[in-house]
Amino acid sequence: MEEELHYSTVVFKNGGPAPKEINKEETVYADVKAKEHAADKSATVPTDGEAAAHTQHFHLLAACLGIICVLLVAAIIPSIIYFNMVISEQKANLNNLTTQNLQLRTERTSLERQTEELSREKDSLNWTLGVIFEFDNFPVNKYCSQKAECKPCRDGWIMFQQSCYFFFQGNAREWESWESSRQSCQKMAADLVVVGSLQEQEFISNHTEFYYDKYHGYWIGLRETDNNWLWVDGSNQTLGYWVTEHLGQSGHCTLTIPQRAPVASWTKAGCTMRNKWICEAKVLFKSD
Repeated sequence: MEEELHYSTVVFKNGGPAPKEINKEETVYADVKAKEHAADKSATVPTDGEAAAHTQHFHLLAACLGIICVLLVAAIIPSIIYFNMVISEQKANLNNLTTQNLQLRTERTSLERQTEELSREKDSLNWTLGVIFEFDNFPVNKYCSQKAECKPCRDGWIMFQQSCYFFFQGNAREWESWESSRQSCQKMAADLVVVGSLQEQEFISNHTEFYYDKYHGYWIGLRETDNNWLWVDGSNQTLGYWVTEHLGQSGHCTLTIPQRAPVASWTKAGCTMRNKWICEAKVLFKSD
């Protein structure tokens, strides 16, 4: 804003005293300066009305900010409370799901165990039915007592693993050829023994007894057919526990000789030679 300057006309008269005019000029300039200061002061200093308006605006702004803060707090607090409630609910749901998952795993394990037990029971029952069906007339009294307590093997038979063994101990008049011995076993729903392991061979060796002479023994289910040694169940002979020396006899059927080392007790013999024999049948109840 440009300052307004007021100029006065100064008139010098002849003969007038100079000092007096000088004073008049000073007065005029002083008046100009005073007006300038008054103008400046009126331009920069607010009036009482303007100050009041500024104060009112400040109070209004403060009130608005306060209201906004209250509204924000009123909006945020419920959100925080709701968020905490949601988190707590989710934690509770997670704990419930974890508990349910553990329970389901426990139930699944229990069901799997029950399924395995049922499967074993089913296999055992099928096994027992298979043994029973081997007989034309199942000898219940040979397996079960009057209290309905049944045994895996019949009276007079010896159990080893999953089989029952019958070691014939009759006198010389009851000794039989290989074929007749097999027929005697078949009449009892069994067959001549098939040796499948060294453990079984040792078991047989431990239950045979020397009788008559060193050439006599017990017939087992191994026979030579078409230059092949086959077991009565049709399998090939893969184990060989033959005697190391020649006993003076030969043939197409096999004897196991008592009182010899289990790994060297088999000998070839004529199939018509009369000897004792060993029968093998499945146990009535299959063990796990």
